[in-house]
Amino acid sequence: MNREYVYLIGIGGIGMSALARYYNHCGAVVAGYDRTESKLTCELVNEGINIHYLDDISNIPQIFKEDTNNRLVIYTPAVPSDSPELNFFKERGYRVIKRSAALGHISKEKQVLAIAGTHGKTTTSTMLAHIMEHSGMGCTAFLGGISANYRTNLLLSKNEVLVAEADEFDRSFLQLWPQIAVITSSDADHLDIYNNHETIRGAFAEFASQIKPNGTLIAKEEIPQDVLSRAKCKILRYSYSTKSDFYASHIIEKSGGYFSFTLNYPGGAIDNCSVGIPGWVNVENSIAAGAIALEWGLSPQKVKDAIATFKGVERRFDIKINTPECAYIDDYAHHPKEISAAVSSMRNIFKGRELTGIFQPHLYTRTRDFANEFAESLSMLDKLILLDIYPARELPIEGVTSQIIFDKVNIKDKVLITKERLMEELSGRDIDALATLGAGDIDRFVEPITVYLKKRYNV
Repeated sequence: MNREYVYLIGIGGIGMSALARYYNHCGAVVAGYDRTESKLTCELVNEGINIHYLDDISNIPQIFKEDTNNRLVIYTPAVPSDSPELNFFKERGYRVIKRSAALGHISKEKQVLAIAGTHGKTTTSTMLAHIMEHSGMGCTAFLGGISANYRTNLLLSKNEVLVAEADEFDRSFLQLWPQIAVITSSDADHLDIYNNHETIRGAFAEFASQIKPNGTLIAKEEIPQDVLSRAKCKILRYSYSTKSDFYASHIIEKSGGYFSFTLNYPGGAIDNCSVGIPGWVNVENSIAAGAIALEWGLSPQKVKDAIATFKGVERRFDIKINTPECAYIDDYAHHPKEISAAVSSMRNIFKGRELTGIFQPHLYTRTRDFANEFAESLSMLDKLILLDIYPARELPIEGVTSQIIFDKVNIKDKVLITKERLMEELSGRDIDALATLGAGDIDRFVEPITVYLKKRYNV
């Protein structure tokens, strides 16, 4: 068999980098482009992958230009349509596919356990992968974040199980045909793709219809019936604490925001469960992950042991500092409901403390579509530092800036600044409990903020 050559445009993205690692592990020659060097791209380079940061066909390694045979080009939808490298490959007849199609192709020979939903899917899928790994069964897993347990977004196994985060953006999840799937939420998002909430629910309904007839759909209680109506498989429900097929009872809050609880499932109950990370939302995530694992056939004891040792995911309620003098968490929250959940969890963990949030809106369209909801969720803070919009794949929209959120936020202590002024702004503030929130490049500030606060408060 001839060796395969895989080129990834947008290789530094969390999903793309997992594919790069997968093909590299399989022995392919892997290279790619991303517009920005990052910790993740540096790790890929250290793993032997050739990466450059200027979208120019002269930078494409010569071995990819010599022949179209055994050359696979994968691109992320975030790459602009006028990308010189993308068009070079398209115009010359290379096999060019989206990231979602590549994952779909890999999954065809696997038993897919998928986590879908507009919120919660990264933590839940990473927790499920950890349950499978910790139990000794193992799995191949493509994760939407860096697992704190394994320090990677890709797990590999020789067995047939594939854990996948089923991303609704650009209808990517319709490339998957799961054996078991969870839907955590079907709220309005990505309206630049879907136009309205009804269309989003329709896409989730189509995803549900693709679960194999002998499989199972596990949907959160709040998921509307129209999302489930086309499923041909068994349907079960889960909830945080409302009686359901899978739910928590005997919930006891402990210090530091940790919880113990009983996980109830159709075959019985698992007493004295605990999640290795704090926050009530992670109890809910563990119920969803545990539900898939139990339905797959893992023993209740193995599920219990695994969720107790789960260490979380980078940028998902990631606690960097936790002292009485200063606390700091970093979270990927970029939708109003995610911000509300993050702030609610902070209130629960850091009781009575003054909460300051730094938020970077992600996308002009999302800012436009949810300005009122963003303002409402950010008003749950005591103090707000609001940054300019991170555009990602979008061009500016006239009249859409962070100002339209800022003006509606109902707290007195709020400022709107550029990200270049952020560290200066922090230096003039007393920090009690701080959160960075957003899906853009706000993550570049996490380490500098952590270092600064540790030095300032002698942590």
